[in-house]
Amino acid sequence: MLFKLTILVIQRRKTVRKMEHFIGPPPHWLFGHVFELKQDGTSLDTTVGYGKKYPYAFPLWFGPFVCVLNIHHPDYVKTILASTEPKDNLAYAFIKKWIGDGLLVSHGQKWFRHRRLLTPGFHYDVLKPYVKLMSDSANILLDKWEKYSKTGETFELFEHVSLMTLDSILKCAFSYNSNCQTEGGTNAYIKSVYELSYLVNLRFRTFPYHNDFIFYLSPHGFRFRKACRVAQNHTAAVIRKRKEELKEEKELERIQARRNLDFLDILLCARDENNHGLSDEDIRAEVDTFMFEGHDTTASGISFILYSLACHPEHQQICREEINQALGGKNTMEWETLSKIPYTTMCIKESLRLYPPVPGISRHTTKPMTFFDGRTIPAGSIVGTSIYGIHRNPVVWENPDVFDPLRFLPENVSSRSPHAFVPFAAGPRNCIGQTFAMNEMKAVIALTLQRYKLIEDPKWTPKLLPRLVLRSINGIHIKIKPVDQFTA
Repeated sequence: MLFKLTILVIQRRKTVRKMEHFIGPPPHWLFGHVFELKQDGTSLDTTVGYGKKYPYAFPLWFGPFVCVLNIHHPDYVKTILASTEPKDNLAYAFIKKWIGDGLLVSHGQKWFRHRRLLTPGFHYDVLKPYVKLMSDSANILLDKWEKYSKTGETFELFEHVSLMTLDSILKCAFSYNSNCQTEGGTNAYIKSVYELSYLVNLRFRTFPYHNDFIFYLSPHGFRFRKACRVAQNHTAAVIRKRKEELKEEKELERIQARRNLDFLDILLCARDENNHGLSDEDIRAEVDTFMFEGHDTTASGISFILYSLACHPEHQQICREEINQALGGKNTMEWETLSKIPYTTMCIKESLRLYPPVPGISRHTTKPMTFFDGRTIPAGSIVGTSIYGIHRNPVVWENPDVFDPLRFLPENVSSRSPHAFVPFAAGPRNCIGQTFAMNEMKAVIALTLQRYKLIEDPKWTPKLLPRLVLRSINGIHIKIKPVDQFTA
């Protein structure tokens, strides 16, 4: 124990030297900034406040030995995201126990190879038929909401939207009809994702839990393993079912002649220049990654977009008129219609600015990195990109807390740094599924506004909580009314 403590003290001294060029809020000697970043819905605003006081970047300590350089300015973000530096080896290592070594956490040649093999899965020819499936899932959700439109009661929408995006990702990426929106009870997979997101965050904030032995002996470690089994069994069932279906078909062209290609087809049939495919473990990791990223982040985005539009009825009405004209009376979105709703798209982007589904990402530097102002951070440092902080930085955005879709007019976008708005990250490790996510957001928002008027309930203001995705402690609540009732 004495030896281990000595190593940690030496490590702390090295970390303090690494951060000597960066001034930040004074940390507690033992707990760092953990107690200042409270889990009561104020932590994100606290970091934005730090950002106003400490321009560009500041260190945040989690316990006595872990320090993250928190960056919140586009010029700093450009330096780190333009690089191929790997994800950090602490927080992402905790996620790895759950989703494996997929695109989200892998690095080096493995990441490069997988990225190249998976990219065909996001070609527009593959994505095109998904829009109809997304619309089908959205219409199931909207049918369920009819009871709320009749009573006018306030309801929490995140759980409903999570089930819808899970239903959608299973249909689109895995050609799997789960009926998860209509079956009774809470979906076990959704519940396990909530549990795992909470436990990964808790583990990062609790220094003794950084040790695998201590964490797995704890009650939280037991809950983590149990939730992992539920999530991974769900994934295994999807893969097993598809493998049985593909016993006779090994070529994508023959599969495509029979039905639309999906993400799992491409995973199972992917081959590199040496005709080597992905191992069973690699396939499971990529499916777990895409299952989580493809439903939970999109659910967060859609939920906060609906909330934003409920709070701004004037923008909601402009979107509705545009959508009605684009849809022409149809109750389903089509690929061609996605490009015909520019104002709605601007509202979606403005909500993603205010409420980024992934509020922060982090990288581990493998070499010294010098930022535009001349300050350098050495190899072995953890750099956290606060996407929420960038999107609310008053140096970058005028009146950053105001909902203003016109920020995304082409002339306004061209005058800003491309790294001022990064809900899907940027650079070589940007989100491979961002077009899929944007298509789903457009389809769901369009069909919702065509059918319902969204109404804010001032008694329910979301208290934002940064987990693996952005959530709200008290849920996201709105009221709805049928559109016909307001146009009559």
